[in-house]
Amino acid sequence: MAAPSPDVPGLISHALELSGRRAPRVCLINTPMGDDPRVLVRLYSVLSATAARVTHLELFPMPNVEDPEDQLLSQDVIFVGGGSVANMVAVWRVHELDRILRAAYQAGIVLSGVSAGAICWFEGGTTDSFGVRLRPFTAGLGLLKGSYCPHYSSEPARRPAFQSLVADGTLPAGLACDDGAAAHFVDESLAEIVAGRPEANGYRVEPDGAGGAAETPLPARLLPGARAAAGQQT
Repeated sequence: MAAPSPDVPGLISHALELSGRRAPRVCLINTPMGDDPRVLVRLYSVLSATAARVTHLELFPMPNVEDPEDQLLSQDVIFVGGGSVANMVAVWRVHELDRILRAAYQAGIVLSGVSAGAICWFEGGTTDSFGVRLRPFTAGLGLLKGSYCPHYSSEPARRPAFQSLVADGTLPAGLACDDGAAAHFVDESLAEIVAGRPEANGYRVEPDGAGGAAETPLPARLLPGARAAAGQQT
């Protein structure tokens, strides 16, 4: 398998490598940004440095393919971008993508994404889908048990909001990741935390039994490309 390209973020390269294919079929889903074409252009540009065979699925104003189910189930990797997780999942359910993505998961297709594209696989998480103030989102696909919080250390409100929502039971216990880190699950079990940059980690957050929340750091395995990039910076 080819070495990761220095022009491709390490976490994206890792998702492609998990497919086990030299030229994986990748479908981009940009529903959380309302299928903004500028986002798709950026993603196509990033992936042009790889051997991936890239397509995308649009749902606005209508699906861009005749059979979304056939398109998604013929992929090796599905990548979902960031934006509004609440709007995205609502639109997905109208188009039955909740059922289709569950079938993709059961078929062993690599499901990946960032921010909204990471929260969606869990039962819920923290979101700004409803306004600037972070609020709970509890309508995730539930392919993975528990909750998820992205941007855990980079956005000051994320950590206290997530811990508070877990502490009071609004959200179930779950995982959080710094920007640049990702949780890799295999068969619904956490296999490891991986990082595309140094000092990015994951965290397990659960009720502490005394009305608060307990945070357990989960150190990340730094991906090969990230180690090279770090070495170039020093």
